[in-house]
Amino acid sequence: MIADLLPDLGRKTYIMGILNLTPDSFSGDGLYQAEQPLAAALSQARSFIAGGAHILDLGAESTRPGAESVSADEELARLLPAVELIHSQLPEALISVDTYKASVAEACLRAGARIINDIWGLRADPAMAALAAAADAGIVLMHNRRSAPQHTEITALGGRYVDLPAGDIVQEVVSGLNASVEIALAAGIPAGQIILDPGIGFGKTTEQNLQLLRRLDEIRAIGYPLLLGVSRKSFIGYILNLPPDERLEGSLAANAYGILHGADIVRVHDVSATARLAKMLDAIRQV
Repeated sequence: MIADLLPDLGRKTYIMGILNLTPDSFSGDGLYQAEQPLAAALSQARSFIAGGAHILDLGAESTRPGAESVSADEELARLLPAVELIHSQLPEALISVDTYKASVAEACLRAGARIINDIWGLRADPAMAALAAAADAGIVLMHNRRSAPQHTEITALGGRYVDLPAGDIVQEVVSGLNASVEIALAAGIPAGQIILDPGIGFGKTTEQNLQLLRRLDEIRAIGYPLLLGVSRKSFIGYILNLPPDERLEGSLAANAYGILHGADIVRVHDVSATARLAKMLDAIRQV
């Protein structure tokens, strides 16, 4: 159960540090570009834990707008050795794997991961729900939208989605997350293993991302722990006109708003700064 992995859930904010084992991360921190990717991953894992991370989220397929998908074999070749190494060297670390492929998740769970972070909310691979149920793994169900290439715009500030259908994006996300929860429960995943993520940046325009953030409490009202991933994302870059490596203040502002409106876990690149932010906000809220 998530409560066993994160015992203070609801009383403090948990920090999830992002380890990108990719050559093409939007944020420019893809560890697969390093001369020794595994050593770089272990070093970053240690740094994140020292900086206040409670969860390490390892991913090996870029999800930036316009990115090409990779095969399960390629994803495993990048991801599994890092999971094995980090688990062996940092056995107390809580490892999450960012994948929507059941075969990848299964191998990583055997290697020591405890949480599956599925950006398609159990809709991409029909085997994922049964795997999560059988493995007693925590599962993050994220809302995502498929967007045609004509709705993807790539500029110097990164990729973003434009000219998408109008409508109430918050109600669409609530409906989609509820549908993913139904899939999970029907497969035998206990409610206590489920975390929800509104999927900010995934198939949404800048304005829709802002709407989701502003009305985050409506998503929190679904009744499950909430994960928020806004770190360095393009909607911040387009608002501030800044590249990914200069989006710290914008990311902190968005995470602060999210924490105050229901986020239990924040998924971030800048661990130490966000951990300090969260610790201060938690102290204020608990007075």
